[in-house]
Amino acid sequence: MARASAGALAHLPVAKVTNLVRAMEDLKEAGYWLVGLDETAEKSYTDIDYTTPTGVVMGGEGNGLHELTRKRCDFLVSLPTTGPVKSLNVSVATGVVLFEALRQRHGKRNQ
Repeated sequence: MARASAGALAHLPVAKVTNLVRAMEDLKEAGYWLVGLDETAEKSYTDIDYTTPTGVVMGGEGNGLHELTRKRCDFLVSLPTTGPVKSLNVSVATGVVLFEALRQRHGKRNQ
């Protein structure tokens, strides 16, 4: 994982958890909104307010979110695509959503 990150891993806090669902519940108790990416979701990723404490939940390549994980999310969102491509790979989708969060947070600071 560290080699693929091109050095960004050294600047980001990373936590490993044994039980993802329990970790999600802990985040919710701490005041985070959890946004899950799901290609079948009707809401767009741009419809969410990322200026509040937000956790972005990504599924696995091909399988998406597990049902228990999906149920713990406050919002399910999708990234719109056109043509025969129904979804982006998880790393690209993550980058798109994190950029949107950064864009919103940067805009809020300048208001």
